Amino acid sequence: MRCPFCGHENTRVIDSRPAEENNSIRRRRVCDECSKRFTTYEKVETIPLIIIKKDNNRETYNREKIENGVLRACHKRPISAEQITSLVDEVETEIYAREEKELDSSVIGELIMDKLKNLDAVAYVRFASVYREFKDINTFMDELKKVLDK
Repeated sequence: MRCPFCGHENTRVIDSRPAEENNSIRRRRVCDECSKRFTTYEKVETIPLIIIKKDNNRETYNREKIENGVLRACHKRPISAEQITSLVDEVETEIYAREEKELDSSVIGELIMDKLKNLDAVAYVRFASVYREFKDINTFMDELKKVLDK
């Protein structure tokens, strides 16, 4: 592993431990040349997953899109960054557990909404309003009634 500070190629691992619920390995390294420390993460490479969008376009799976959507829904809510990361990790684990090469974006949207519903009702309604493309206030109110009834 090349040192990000000096570019030297000889670095040593000084600590390894599981990260992200055992989905990756966190390695603490030290450079033999400049003695600076840095962290790397090792993750299993998976088969690229293709997402089928609402308009039938296909694109490769991108975790950042899920993170950004969840972050926007949770904006100014009492939800920690750790809770958001955990939610995205859970969704990603469920996606890959399906072992499908192609997956409809609607499946991902529903998984996210199920997780958000249990985490924060306001974040859930915010996400649902964008995901389900609420056209008017009545659609919004119908969704709120569903949340309040439960």
